Amino acid sequence: MTSGGRTGGRETSGSGDITRTLDLLWGTGRRSSRGPKPGLTLERIVEAAVELADREGLGALSMRRIATELGTGTMSLYRYVPGKAELLDLMLDRVQRASEEPGDFGDGHWRSTLEVLGRGTLALYRRHPWLLEVNQTRPLLGPSALDGLEKVMSRIRPMGLSDPELLSAITTIEGYVVGAARTQLYQQEAERTSGLTDTEFWEAQQPVLEKAILSGRYPVLASLAEDTFSFDFDHFEFGLQRILDGLEVFVTARAAEAASVATSPSAPTAGPDHPAGPDRSAPPDRSAPPEQPA
Repeated sequence: MTSGGRTGGRETSGSGDITRTLDLLWGTGRRSSRGPKPGLTLERIVEAAVELADREGLGALSMRRIATELGTGTMSLYRYVPGKAELLDLMLDRVQRASEEPGDFGDGHWRSTLEVLGRGTLALYRRHPWLLEVNQTRPLLGPSALDGLEKVMSRIRPMGLSDPELLSAITTIEGYVVGAARTQLYQQEAERTSGLTDTEFWEAQQPVLEKAILSGRYPVLASLAEDTFSFDFDHFEFGLQRILDGLEVFVTARAAEAASVATSPSAPTAGPDHPAGPDRSAPPDRSAPPEQPA
């Protein structure tokens, strides 16, 4: 890793002063008594940083640039936040603020909640594409992140899975969404840098591809329906629903297993006086003489 929390050109969460950042996230640190610029707050600084990153990407983010956006001196920002690395963690928590509307987390069923999580996370990456530039494998958890996790966890608890399995269900959905969001971002970048839309790009290849397909070398591809590669098909939604289908099969199997255990009779108590008779699994008493035949 190079200085400034960057790994191979990618920003890394949690790379600043962890203790100071947590104080800022949770409001537990002592406030400076030095006179700040009137009207300037930590919240406004974070909002300005998010707006700048949304507009121009993380590459444009610097304390000097944020100060310019706010119309203040760079040094005044350091009265509120130690540096860019700590500011990035505040930005990450800021954009994860969960909705306060109960209906925004689905209809109460765990599947609906995970559907909302998947679609909402994709929308989050669309609003803030710079999130894909941050290595978040070791996030600093602030109130917004924990509020969101609390709301989702409380709604998927009825799945009947273990707590690690519930967390894995969430990370599975989020991992899928990150891949889909990255693909969409790359498509947008390709269109912007090439000057060609997706339609124009594939139309340019159409004559060569048609000739190749009709050559007989690719019989399976030649047999595909005309709408196979249509842009109208929602690949994201298809994949999301198949993940949820798989989880539903697992949840159903786990529930059946739990019901079977709950209804099965308890093991009989060992001993000849028990209604079930003596314990047949016990070894025979070798000290007694064998029974004599009649």
